[in-house]
Amino acid sequence: MEPRSAPASDDAIAASAVAIDPPAIPRQRWRLVLARDVTAIGTAIGLAGREFTDAWEAAIEETGLPLYRPVGRARARVAFGAPVPAGIALERELADIVLIETVPGWRVREALAGRLPEGWRLIDSYDVWLGAPALAGQVAAADHRIDLGDADERIVTAAARALFEAERLPRERVKGGETVTYDLRPLIVDVSIADAGPPLIVEMRTRIHPVLGTGRPEEVVAALADIAGASLEMRTVVRERLILAEDLEIGM
Repeated sequence: MEPRSAPASDDAIAASAVAIDPPAIPRQRWRLVLARDVTAIGTAIGLAGREFTDAWEAAIEETGLPLYRPVGRARARVAFGAPVPAGIALERELADIVLIETVPGWRVREALAGRLPEGWRLIDSYDVWLGAPALAGQVAAADHRIDLGDADERIVTAAARALFEAERLPRERVKGGETVTYDLRPLIVDVSIADAGPPLIVEMRTRIHPVLGTGRPEEVVAALADIAGASLEMRTVVRERLILAEDLEIGM
């Protein structure tokens, strides 16, 4: 008589069940409209880079929402529309989360309330088409509001006019540890005086482009200062909102 095999252990049965269970699939995609408070440049509440990503993923995991986790990842992703700079206030940032169940809006809002990383708050949320392109690929521009302190309105206005008359605005920035030269001009959509002050408030719209790059407000102010031949101090910077290509044609 052949020996009888030992019964499978509970751990082996559980492992077998996990192995044959089909992976969960995305069922719903929620777009979050977010704000982050900050009082001045250099005093941002929040983190940057990997620490920023970790903080957000940890916060979302604590919501209890039925999150979609890609195969091989222990945590769900939070997909922001554009890189989030440390050091500026944000009024209407966009981020997507994906769920494996269809959840009503009130439940999403209640789950997120009080669980976002420090300094952040939820402004709005809405269901978007699951099959739409990735959010980052849809963002085309950003609006900023900048406090230039006691800068002279006439000087800044004249510099802005010259800036738009220029065919090229060669600038340098550090990328991957190397200094690269790029053309800032195609990344600037608009610059205008919102309040003559003091303080002088400038509003600008800059382009976010997958090939050309991103128009950074500090680079635009530096270009204005070079043209004006005067020093311009950015006291505070606010990124007011991100703009999707479908919402605005800016000659992409």
